[in-house]
Amino acid sequence: QVQLVESGGGLVQAGGSLRLSCADSGRTFRRYAMGWFRQVLGKEREFVAAISWSGGIIYYADSVKGRFTISRDNAKNRVYLQMNSLKPEETAVYYCAATPDGSSGSLSNPGTYDYWGQGTQVAASS
Repeated sequence: QVQLVESGGGLVQAGGSLRLSCADSGRTFRRYAMGWFRQVLGKEREFVAAISWSGGIIYYADSVKGRFTISRDNAKNRVYLQMNSLKPEETAVYYCAATPDGSSGSLSNPGTYDYWGQGTQVAASS
């Protein structure tokens, strides 16, 4: 069973940085591709970034390319999202998610994922 817990959210000024972390306490981390999504209340969940279990395949939403970096440490059962140059419109709850590596479906589609964390709030003030 995959159990995901996000941390690292907070309040920063626009242009600031945060590093989110997602821990899998279920000890099955290495078999899963991981994704980061964000959601504003009343809006659909939005894809941010995804990484295969080997780390060899990485995807980003166009809006975050060049500013956000996804990475993972399988030995520590963690995936990270380094966010630089944050914008006020990126204020949202950020979620990590897991899906069996190699499963059908796009990693940018939230419906592809089987497991979700509880989310961590990120706010960038203008």
